[in-house]
Amino acid sequence: MIYLDHNATTPVRPEVAAAMGRVLVECPGNPSSVHAAGRQARQAVELARGQVSSLLDVLPEEIVFVSSGTEGDNQAVRGLAGVAAARGRPQIVSAESEHPAVRASVAWLQAAGHEVGWVPLAEDGQLRPGALAALVGDRTGLITLGLANHEIGNTHPLAEVVELAHARGALVHTDAVQAVGKMPVSLRRLGVDAATLSAHKLGGPKGVAAVFVRRGLDLPPLLAGGHQERERHPGTENVPAIVGFGVAAEACARALPAETARLGALRDALERGLGGIAGVRFHGTRAPEARSPATVSVAFAGAPAQLVVIALDLEGICVSTGAACTSGSPQPSPVLRALGLSEAEAREGVRISLGWTSSAADIEGLLRVLPEVVARVRAAARVHPAVAEPAAVAKRAALARGGDA
Repeated sequence: MIYLDHNATTPVRPEVAAAMGRVLVECPGNPSSVHAAGRQARQAVELARGQVSSLLDVLPEEIVFVSSGTEGDNQAVRGLAGVAAARGRPQIVSAESEHPAVRASVAWLQAAGHEVGWVPLAEDGQLRPGALAALVGDRTGLITLGLANHEIGNTHPLAEVVELAHARGALVHTDAVQAVGKMPVSLRRLGVDAATLSAHKLGGPKGVAAVFVRRGLDLPPLLAGGHQERERHPGTENVPAIVGFGVAAEACARALPAETARLGALRDALERGLGGIAGVRFHGTRAPEARSPATVSVAFAGAPAQLVVIALDLEGICVSTGAACTSGSPQPSPVLRALGLSEAEAREGVRISLGWTSSAADIEGLLRVLPEVVARVRAAARVHPAVAEPAAVAKRAALARGGDA
């Protein structure tokens, strides 16, 4: 199998699995207990906290462990927006290209009475010059913009965003889930007030993530309960997963920045090969300094993305679409729509994403079969137009997954 869907999740590193297995057997205590077993569990959690904070160039006390990137985004965005609103700053500024967890958090706040400003993007997904400054004013309390986009890989100039925001009295949160582990990230140098990352995007386990909260900044808990994580995340810590997170973070820290260069070279080789396919269209900026080394968003005119993904899956190759499935019907990607693409164009978006297991052989294997796959999908869509309709695509996708049509 060729796995090229690292933005969805990354395979667990062997050293992570080994460490988690040891903890499951050898560390049975609750980190909040004062006896020896509890102290042993607490030491394991705090070691991992230090490993994660070191990867991000921040203090251990600024790391809050949570259960997922989605939970982290919700807690950071909703919590900081509430803090800002209490200071008379009820406006949130974001972009429609953000991860669904951020967009949904902003929508929740808007329904609760907060003001929302959506910053427009250029056709390559970058912030339009002056557009952000025009939105940020005396009522702006929080700006939330991703460090590396989950679909097209664009990076925002966060240091400049922070400078603007702080000069005008606003806080800044960034969803850094798709950046951490694939490119050097110093949250201290960026100056953001909060950030979210997730273990399973850098070779750690699913079910654990972290929120960075700048020291001295109040972040209310999203849940009610105990006093864990300095009153910010109640509930018994998932010790094995947190330990795995720490081991994965340490492995990433050792590999960077060489891993960034390696992934960038693979991405460039992939894009050179994709450029030889007729009717290809790339999404997002191509400027090396403004994109992730791990993400390629591409489309092939006349080839519905869901059908391309299904056909590649049958060849043993895992990629994904740029559109999410909702209620069994493929919806056009909000990210690609935010770039000004039509619904039909957005439904052609294919995301190919790289990670620590990716190799030149993977790229060669994909490029070897992709031209024929695209030609076959185009021919089917041309001869039988109904196969490209959303309902038909959803049915074929369900059948390919082995589910009910």
